[in-house]
Amino acid sequence: MSSTELPSVPPANVLPRVAPVRVEEGERLRSVGLPGITLSVRSRPPAREGLPAALYVHGLGGSSQNWSPLMALLDDVVDGEAVDLPGFGDSPPPDDGNYSITGHARAVIRYLDSAGRGPVHLLGNSLGGAVSTRVAALRPDLVRTLTLVSPALPELRVQRTAVPTALLAVPGVATLFTRLTREWTAEQRVRGVMALCYGDPARVSPEGFRNAVQEMERRLQLPYFWDAMARSARGLVDAYTLGGQQGLWRQAERVLAPTLLVYGGRDQLVGFRMAQRAARRFRDSRLVTLPDAGHVAMMEYPDTVATAFRELLVETGELNTVRAKGGRTPVEADGGTSGVGTGG
Repeated sequence: MSSTELPSVPPANVLPRVAPVRVEEGERLRSVGLPGITLSVRSRPPAREGLPAALYVHGLGGSSQNWSPLMALLDDVVDGEAVDLPGFGDSPPPDDGNYSITGHARAVIRYLDSAGRGPVHLLGNSLGGAVSTRVAALRPDLVRTLTLVSPALPELRVQRTAVPTALLAVPGVATLFTRLTREWTAEQRVRGVMALCYGDPARVSPEGFRNAVQEMERRLQLPYFWDAMARSARGLVDAYTLGGQQGLWRQAERVLAPTLLVYGGRDQLVGFRMAQRAARRFRDSRLVTLPDAGHVAMMEYPDTVATAFRELLVETGELNTVRAKGGRTPVEADGGTSGVGTGG
């Protein structure tokens, strides 16, 4: 599809001023200029110097803010950063308009190469899970471990609840949806997103809901918001159709890094039935299933995901002795995990 079929987007240097992105206490946000892209990177100073680096990659329509709860829980075991993919969060669109999985993966690789932080513990959610899988397959030298939360890997039978999101990839649908929902308030949009992404939206605190509404209001002022959504959705659908060595499942088989897979039993976007398939495809995998979680387990059950990640570090020798915050070991820090096992 040609670029003329989507609304034109002004260059990054003439974009309108919008409200600043929220930065949680203890976090920092900086802009990194790279060839063809400018990335916004969120970081949290580690509890001590010398900790291994970690990079968090968000999903479709998300941002680095999605990782703030988990970053805060892991700052004593990793030196964490979360990236806003091009066109999302506080990152402007890429110069070439490339929102494919390969384009997003290239952005992550460029950042890691420029920062010299690799190899890192790489964590991805949804679209970010697909991107991280490709990064780990293409550049094993950059990845120490791989953690995927509801990764958007190809499914033959997509859930009905995921169809509207996939339809964004169809030419003209994003523009039509924008017109049809023009009167929707930011609160209505956020409630819809949370109903789709959370296993139980009631777990969101009033403050968390207010912050999400403010972020939605900010995003809707960006002239490239729907363009980035539509093109990224199209890039994901295109990746689902690729075969051979470029297929995501084939690339999953090539990943050398120890891999932690986290799936939610109430996920309406990534089928829970894909958990076992993923565990078989990644050669060195561990599977954690959370029956009550939806699509963003790291936001719904950050303590549980943090515990599983710590156990991954211990098991792989990346961390010989760990004490979770509060003085508990990873095994003692019960977050309600069920269905923990090893794939392969």
